[in-house]
Amino acid sequence: MHTAETVTLTRLPSGVPVQTTVHTYEPADGTDGPTLYVQAAQHGREINGTEVLRRLHSRLERAELSGRVVAVPVADPLTFDRVSYVTPEVLDSVNSNMNRVWPGDADGSLHQRMAAKLWEYISDADAIIDLHTGSPDMLTHTVYLRGDEASRDLARAFGVDILLAEAAGDEADDEWTERSFDGKLRVAATNAGIPSITPELAHNKQLVEPAIVAGVEGVLNVCRDMGILSGAVESWDGRTYRNHLGRVQAAASGLFVAREDVELGREVRPGDHLGWVYDPTTYEVLQEVEAERAGLVYSIAREATVTGGETLVGIALPLDDGEDDTEGDDPFDEADGDLDI
Repeated sequence: MHTAETVTLTRLPSGVPVQTTVHTYEPADGTDGPTLYVQAAQHGREINGTEVLRRLHSRLERAELSGRVVAVPVADPLTFDRVSYVTPEVLDSVNSNMNRVWPGDADGSLHQRMAAKLWEYISDADAIIDLHTGSPDMLTHTVYLRGDEASRDLARAFGVDILLAEAAGDEADDEWTERSFDGKLRVAATNAGIPSITPELAHNKQLVEPAIVAGVEGVLNVCRDMGILSGAVESWDGRTYRNHLGRVQAAASGLFVAREDVELGREVRPGDHLGWVYDPTTYEVLQEVEAERAGLVYSIAREATVTGGETLVGIALPLDDGEDDTEGDDPFDEADGDLDI
């Protein structure tokens, strides 16, 4: 059985409501079972997750369910309408990024109120999938809160090859607090005892078919793993990586030219040459870009105009042999821009 509910998340100064649709799929006979909450487009230009939920719609409508799926295809209409990552300052100057304010505040800023309204659905869930996308050139991966075994198992059930274990709280560095990472939905929900993951399905603004297919299969796999749908889930045989410490940043502002052989999925070692940053007016090479740590290239800056401190190449560091990915260690902080989910 499927129902679609129009929900008012908040109101603009003119009184115009900010609304979204919450879809609920559940057994027609009222059978009780686990609940999976899935949302997309918390950042409005990250649209692959919205297409994932559209494709799942007819399958979930026809399926014999033994539990509930609650799906929100557009979690943040304010950014979706503007094809943006955050809201303009005039709408929410305090909390422009919705993914920094969970579980929200019914009396707070616009984004806090929107999060609090959706939290009413989230708090009843047994597991959460928060669908995102990343930068224009990035491997699909799933992030979970390191140290939480249930979230790790949920990430493995989703099934993409690359998992990133992100530390938090006392195990993270000062940047975590400074950038309000405790307010991410994945972190707030996990801390509330609800296993949660953030799949990053390729890049934004474009519908990327392989990433969408991975998202559809991932949600279905989680439904099977939770017993909402029948069927077995294949054993996960991917690799878990950790933290941001391998990312290579621009030492100076200029134009970044990546080497042609620097591709997503390439393993690199310390000292490997990755490209150049040069002065566009004098042609002077300002930086020979090199890897400082061994790991996997999972993102490459393709928008060539870069500023000092910007991430040029994201390198995910593998867990050491024998290292337990459910024990806190170093923080994983997604790269600047769209990866900073």
